[in-house]
Amino acid sequence: MRTIAEINQKIHSGQVVVWTVEELKARVAEVGVTQTAQEVDVITTGTFEPMESSGAILNLGHTDPPIKIRQCWLDGVYAYSGFGAVDLYLGAAQTADSLGEGSEAEDTKERGGGHVIEDLIAGKPIQLRAIGQVTDCYPRASFETTITKDTINQFYLFNPRNLYQNFIVGVNGGDRLLHTYLGPLQPQLGNAVYSNPGAIAPLLNDPNLRLIGVGSRIFLGGGIGYVTWEGTQHFPLQKRLANETPIGPAATLALLGDAKQMQSRWVRGCYFKHYGPSLMLGVGVPLPVLDEQVVAQCAIADQDLVAPVVDFSIPRRVRPTFGLVTYAQLKSGRLKIDGKAVRAAPLASIYLSRQVAIELKEWIQTGKFTLTEPVAPIPGDRTFVAQNVWDSQISLE
Repeated sequence: MRTIAEINQKIHSGQVVVWTVEELKARVAEVGVTQTAQEVDVITTGTFEPMESSGAILNLGHTDPPIKIRQCWLDGVYAYSGFGAVDLYLGAAQTADSLGEGSEAEDTKERGGGHVIEDLIAGKPIQLRAIGQVTDCYPRASFETTITKDTINQFYLFNPRNLYQNFIVGVNGGDRLLHTYLGPLQPQLGNAVYSNPGAIAPLLNDPNLRLIGVGSRIFLGGGIGYVTWEGTQHFPLQKRLANETPIGPAATLALLGDAKQMQSRWVRGCYFKHYGPSLMLGVGVPLPVLDEQVVAQCAIADQDLVAPVVDFSIPRRVRPTFGLVTYAQLKSGRLKIDGKAVRAAPLASIYLSRQVAIELKEWIQTGKFTLTEPVAPIPGDRTFVAQNVWDSQISLE
């Protein structure tokens, strides 16, 4: 029906028709797939959820005399420096130094890389402390200063794993409270937590990643970003329903974007008690309506999507499950597990996920954002490799 070039021409001329994925689903329910596909050019999707496999690349610029940084802390949070002399990688899940160096706040232990990234994006000053490897060309041994996003060179997010296509529902069938990456799980099936926003999530509306590939332009943290490759733990071979959506964790994407253009509203540091820091990130993906198949797949509803209920009380890589539940059940706020009513709540913000899709829609309508043709597809044949730990007492002979 359309090409991306034709859609971009409509964007430039102000004639493009853009709907959020929820508007699209409502329209399909009224008039069907065929008519809807004739009416709309672009569908916007969004999510706002924790994405701890994220981080920022920073280039500080050279000091005088120069320093070859080999240890560095930003507001007491360790930043990796094992490459260029003044290049750093700050991981969102990196915790603050237990000694609190660079920060005297009482909540230092609940602060991490995600909070520093948020503060830099907001324009706040960050204390930097660096130790160098002294060489003939880099004679400086240490350096302390205050930086902002305007006093450094590059500052961009480079996220190895974002946008899980689907995920799990966490519960706790044991006898004690568990602190997890989904937050606290109450004992004896006291609550259930899910992290994916379901039918509005970007990758569940393009289940085979037909429209999204390397080079796809996206909304990332309130700025423009790009898909750079498959994400870590990318597992497109996950079992799927007849509608082609996965029944658990599946595809992931690696994302890149200029943090100097981002907004702290969409990039927020967070902390999970007794687990560690992370980053709440807003990501929006536009889906071009190239044909009716795009609309048919975007018409998927929460009752047609499932996730596995996983028991975190079993400390193993493969944990037992209580079966599959639909996102409609999850969003109702109540599940029934082994005959027991269990409260369910999302880790993602459904409200802010909607707002991401709405803001991306406005960008496209006003010509601020155009679509890109992927330069390569995301691989669809990756298996999931796990590591088996050998007992050190066992002879390998």
